[in-house]
Amino acid sequence: MKKSLKDISVKNKIVLVRVDFNVPIKDGVISDENRINAALPTIEYLVANDAKIVLFSHLGRIKSEDDKKSKSLEPIAKALQSKIKQPLVFIPETRGKKLEDAIKSLKPKEILIFENTRFEDVINNEVVKNESKNNPELGKYWASLGDVFVNDAFGTAHRAHASNVGIATNIKESCLGFLVEREVEMLTKGVQNPEKPFVAIIGGAKVSDKIAVIDNLLTKADKIIIGGGMAYTFLKAQGHKIGKSLCEEDKLELAKNYLSRSNGKIILPIDSANAEEFADVKPTYSGVDLPDDVMGLDIGPKSVELFESVLKGAKTVAWNGPMGVFEFKNFKNGTEKVCEAIASIKGAFTLIGGGDSAAAAIQMGFQNKFTHISTGGGASLEFMEGKKLPGIECISDK
Repeated sequence: MKKSLKDISVKNKIVLVRVDFNVPIKDGVISDENRINAALPTIEYLVANDAKIVLFSHLGRIKSEDDKKSKSLEPIAKALQSKIKQPLVFIPETRGKKLEDAIKSLKPKEILIFENTRFEDVINNEVVKNESKNNPELGKYWASLGDVFVNDAFGTAHRAHASNVGIATNIKESCLGFLVEREVEMLTKGVQNPEKPFVAIIGGAKVSDKIAVIDNLLTKADKIIIGGGMAYTFLKAQGHKIGKSLCEEDKLELAKNYLSRSNGKIILPIDSANAEEFADVKPTYSGVDLPDDVMGLDIGPKSVELFESVLKGAKTVAWNGPMGVFEFKNFKNGTEKVCEAIASIKGAFTLIGGGDSAAAAIQMGFQNKFTHISTGGGASLEFMEGKKLPGIECISDK
C-alpha cells in the first residue's frame, strides 16, 4: 500500500503537489474544468491542515518556444482562484530565484502555482525534454523546493517524468493525493479484484491499442463485449464480410487466437450501422455481413439488444472505448445505448476507464450514474492491462 495524504503530517510544511490541470484551453478560455474540480479535495485538505502549498502541472506538449505563448498555466491559476477562498499566487517560472523566494515566503494555508512543467522540454529554442524524459538534475531541483511530495495527477501516472518520479525519488516523504488514491482503489476493485460476474466492454478503433487489455481481461472477465472499429477486425477473422470497414490486416491472426482462446467469452456485434464513406449521414443497416460498398460506423440495434442481455445480472462492469463514431450524431446510438444499459444495472460496480468512453458518458449526462469514471485515459488503460504505473510505484510505501 502506498502512503496517502492522511498518513503524513503536513502542518507548516512546504507541500509540492503534482496536479493534472491539462485541460482543454483555447485563446485563454477553458472549455472543461473537470480536472481542476477533481483536484479541489486534496487542495482543500492541505489548506485545512496548515500546509504551504505549491501546485504544478503540465499543459499540452511543448515542442518550440512558440508553443509556450498559448500554453501558460496563468488562465488555469485564475480559474482555480475563483473556486477557492485562499489567496493564490502564480509564478510564471519553472525554476530560479523568483520562484524560490516566493516559495520560501509562503505562509501556512497559502497557495502558489508555478508555470507549465513542460516549459522545461524546450530551453532557448532547443528541444531538451528535461520534464518528459525525467532529467535527474531537474527532479532533484524541484524536490529541493519542498518538504513533502503529493502525486495527485492520475492522468500522467503511466509516465516517468521529472515532475512525478523525479521529485518522488529525491524527497524524504511522498504520498498519493485523494484523486489518485481513489483511482487506484476503484480500478483495482473494477479490474484486478472484480466481484463476479464481471463483464468488460472494449471499444475504440484499433485492436492494436487494446491488445494488452484483452490479454489481461481474458483471464479475469466472464464476458468481453467488443464494439467499435476494432470489432470489424474480429469479424473478418471469423470469415465475415466487412465491406470498407476499418480492419487491421496484421492483427487478423491475433484476433483468431483470442477468439479460440476465449471459450465463448468474447461477444461480437451481430449487425452494423453503415455509411458509404466516413461521414455523418443517415445510416443504412446490415446484418453481421456488410455489403462491399459500405463501412460500419456503429453497432446496429440487434447488437445493442445482445449486449444489453449480456450485461444483465453483472456485478462488475468495466468499459473502455466507444461502440462507434459517437462524435457523429447518426452513429452515437450504440455508445449511448450501452452507456444507458450499464448505468441502469442495479447494485453493480460500474467503471469507465477514462478516454473517449468517459467523454461520451459525461457528454450524455451520465456522469453520476457510474460508480467511477476515471480521469486518466492512458493511465487507466495501462492499469487495465495489469501494468504497474511509474507515477504510483515511486511513492513511499505505508
